[in-house]
Amino acid sequence: MQTLRLRQLVIAARSIDTAEHLRETLGLGAPYADPGVAEFGLENAVFALGDQFLEVIVPTNPAAPAARFLDRSGEGGYMAIFQIPDMAAARARLDGLGIRRIWNADLPDIAASHLHPADMGGAIVSIDAPRPPESWRWGGPDWQGESVPGGLIGATLTSPDPDALARRWSGALGVPLRPDGQGFETADGPVRVTAGPVDRLTEFHLALDTTHDRHPGQMRLTIGSLDLCW
Repeated sequence: MQTLRLRQLVIAARSIDTAEHLRETLGLGAPYADPGVAEFGLENAVFALGDQFLEVIVPTNPAAPAARFLDRSGEGGYMAIFQIPDMAAARARLDGLGIRRIWNADLPDIAASHLHPADMGGAIVSIDAPRPPESWRWGGPDWQGESVPGGLIGATLTSPDPDALARRWSGALGVPLRPDGQGFETADGPVRVTAGPVDRLTEFHLALDTTHDRHPGQMRLTIGSLDLCW
């Protein structure tokens, strides 16, 4: 695999009840609760759509970064996790650009780095390189059995300076801008950047079993500042 993938999108919520609401509304399988997120002062629920993932995180510690995000911005899009083919090259590129890595993991089955949101704008970005590429540690040991047909087919960010934000994200991820300059492509769909009052991750685009034509937006579920469109 030599392409950038959009493997997981993350919602910050005030209650884990939001995860159950998503499950009922979208027809998702049973979620995985990752004990490892306790390191970040969180509890979570991770749902599998095809070989991609939708996660809800809830702070359990008022000092957690996600708690500060909720106090500042309310519920909404918190993080985008991209699968990359070469972690060493990606880290070298980020270090050369002066983009700080605030967390790094190098495990037998996956390597990952979280990028400082102040350096990226809009959301936390994670770059991840699973081994083998079709695996995904963060989905839990049984995610294939709980996966439902569908996937993540794009996302939208807003910014007062969308051109600058698009360049920052595409440069950090090592991919070219779209011809229209409004974001960049992944193997799963576009990440678009449009004009808005603040840097924010505002839309997740999903394909569910009834939307395999890959034209999302006819149905929407709003969680704080985030719209899920399918």
